[in-house]
Amino acid sequence: MSGVTAWLLHAGHSAHPLLVLAPYLPWPWLLVPAVLALWASMWLRPVWRLMSLASVLLVSGVVMDLALGLADEGDKPLRLMTYNAKVMLASQRPGGMEGLAAEIAAHDPDVLVMQDAGELRHIERSMPGLQASLFGDRNVYLHGQYVVASRFPLHGCHAERLPFPPEQREAHDFVRCEVDGPHGRFTLVNVHFVTPRQGLLAVRRGGLDGLEVWEGNATVRVEQAQALAEALRGIRGPVVVAGDLNAPERTDVVRSLLATGLRDAWSSAGFGYGYTHGHSLRIGLFQSFLRIDHILVSEDIGVRAVKVGGAIASEHRAVIADLLMQRRR
Repeated sequence: MSGVTAWLLHAGHSAHPLLVLAPYLPWPWLLVPAVLALWASMWLRPVWRLMSLASVLLVSGVVMDLALGLADEGDKPLRLMTYNAKVMLASQRPGGMEGLAAEIAAHDPDVLVMQDAGELRHIERSMPGLQASLFGDRNVYLHGQYVVASRFPLHGCHAERLPFPPEQREAHDFVRCEVDGPHGRFTLVNVHFVTPRQGLLAVRRGGLDGLEVWEGNATVRVEQAQALAEALRGIRGPVVVAGDLNAPERTDVVRSLLATGLRDAWSSAGFGYGYTHGHSLRIGLFQSFLRIDHILVSEDIGVRAVKVGGAIASEHRAVIADLLMQRRR
């Protein structure tokens, strides 16, 4: 069973909507029966103990997407943080905005990109000085739901359109900036693909009858990724793509971006699972179980370290990476 699951999750292009759905399931729960089976096998023949142990290793490693990255070497890294801050929800909680500010201050990024932060302008009317408490003296660019805040100069920041579901009133886009980093200019993309929430709810409530809604939802996400990938192919020089991709790395969504020559910071230098979402869901029992927020870098950028942030201030954990803009080869 564990072997079949592992194969399905890493099988490549997934034509059937059930296979596309699989990476979003809470697979850490599968570790419970695997560990129980290992415990029960202690009274059985050695071959059964070995098979049970192999099942635990397969689930905890391949199925749960364990990363065993190897950090790049280099000095004077640039710290970049991506954060789906869910600003509207934070503003409705006592101390919510202070929690966001504390999370940002704790990691002190040189460059911060945020998603779901479009309400900042409205909230600041009743909370003067809010942006200063969040971003300090960084250069700030705001567009729609996006924020780019940088200690380094920003140039040419603008939004570019992405495909979006026809039933949604708001168009989808991504933000692109040129950043004058400590070792030269690089292109920064801040992106948030369409949420899988509606598709997942349709399957949860309607079972197989909801697969058509899920399939349409998943298709839009792939189309958005392909459109962004096409834009990335026209960029010369170092590139960083950061944001809430609403998709694990093994999906066609992220694979479309990796096919342009990018690599995932967590897979490259992280150790562990790097889950960023799920702790606010009942099915997660207050534990994250999805890695859907990503920092992707071009091959000429090194990754010295990467970590995820706390689970209190937002429904998403931040991803923080120390990037080497002059990578040692």
